[in-house]
Amino acid sequence: MFSSPFSEENDNAHAGSITLTDDKGRSLDCYVEHRLEVDEQEYVLLLPVDSPVEIFSWEGDGEEEEAVLVEDDAIIEQIFANAQAVLSEQNLVLKNTAYALTVEGDLPPVEESELFTLEIEDEGEDLEPEQLQLLASFYDEDQEYAIYTPLDPLLFFARITKTGEPELLSPEEFRKVQPLLEEHLFNEVE
Repeated sequence: MFSSPFSEENDNAHAGSITLTDDKGRSLDCYVEHRLEVDEQEYVLLLPVDSPVEIFSWEGDGEEEEAVLVEDDAIIEQIFANAQAVLSEQNLVLKNTAYALTVEGDLPPVEESELFTLEIEDEGEDLEPEQLQLLASFYDEDQEYAIYTPLDPLLFFARITKTGEPELLSPEEFRKVQPLLEEHLFNEVE
């Protein structure tokens, strides 16, 4: 967690909220987990108010079957009503929010039998596998889909612009400021 010596907050309280908006006009309400100032630039670590979810389609047969993340907006639009219906059976409301699909409501308790480990490959880098919890599965036009929520929180890192608006950092920008952020994080932990 990133923390700032410039803000009067504790680890158990959110320092307000910010709404992110994507280029399609969709919004995502986030808690401000931490504020950090580096070289006179304010950064914020954001946690979505609602729980993020990912929809996977199951491709292939038998042992060759693999989960493929559904990222195409047209497919998401096509299956959204079915996904929303199966989640509503658990008193969850599916939302097509900026940067991630989310659900509003209380998630069911984690059960080992409902966990899925996703091995992530990123241009030759070994990244930590991501653990996901199955929330629901459904069919649409003979295609099986499954809705999962990550066990680890989805965090966004943004800079606050001169106009006071949050602006997400690109991966390249994040890599540039990451050493400074880790230094501040290390100093805060001590």
